[in-house]
Amino acid sequence: MAGLTTHVLDLTLGVPAENLVLRLYRWAEHRELIKEVSTNADGRTSEPLLAPEELTLGSYELEFDVLEYHNAAGITGGFLTVVPIRFHVTDLSRHYHVPLMLSAFGYSTYRGS
Repeated sequence: MAGLTTHVLDLTLGVPAENLVLRLYRWAEHRELIKEVSTNADGRTSEPLLAPEELTLGSYELEFDVLEYHNAAGITGGFLTVVPIRFHVTDLSRHYHVPLMLSAFGYSTYRGS
């Protein structure tokens, strides 16, 4: 299945990050907002960020509002405000999954499947 998906795991609380707002941008000559959504109880978006027919070659950015999420979750003293992840789509036949492993003071990501 091609397309674009994400999920967020809260490593501080040991749970999926529910109600975390994220925005998807396409980068070309300028940054263009494509979608703004929140994660569900599984730390995922209810639908793919981009269906296979919506995905195009080029550069994208996922922007996660982690400070807002941490404040709502009662995690105080956090260091991060927004986590931007820029990536490049080079093959429309492949699925792009961009997960975020999040704590109050750091994060990790990778290209998932």
